[in-house]
Amino acid sequence: MNIGDKIPDFTLLTDEGKTFNSSELLGKPAVVYFYPKDETKGCTAQACAFRDSFEDFTEAGARVVGISSDDVQSHANFKKHHRLPFTLLADTEKKVRNKFGVKGNLLGLIPGRETFIFNEESVLVHKFESQVNIDKHISESLKILKGGKPK
Repeated sequence: MNIGDKIPDFTLLTDEGKTFNSSELLGKPAVVYFYPKDETKGCTAQACAFRDSFEDFTEAGARVVGISSDDVQSHANFKKHHRLPFTLLADTEKKVRNKFGVKGNLLGLIPGRETFIFNEESVLVHKFESQVNIDKHISESLKILKGGKPK
């Protein structure tokens, strides 16, 4: 995906087993982040950082959605274990990851970690990729949502 692209049309199951369509993100800013795997060190740190800043995202009027290839039950357990206040989506076939163009790292062995920020019209305004700089996914997102520019 490139800046200016519209969010791709997709449908996935939520951590509650309900159907979620990307059209639900229309009308308010959205942060869609892809992460490798539930309950791993980096992914837990990232999810908890989004959780800990969730009020800031809410104040900015944004919705936060996390996506990985884990299944619904794994997401449900992860969400409950870490008290995550946002939706997790199960992309078990990696179709949505591919639509967004999220690439794997280490010769494709580790799924990519990438965050996409969309405006109210579901247009991509910023994206950020880093496997190791977990906190920057949150700070970059909040800076863009509040009208700033990334570093």
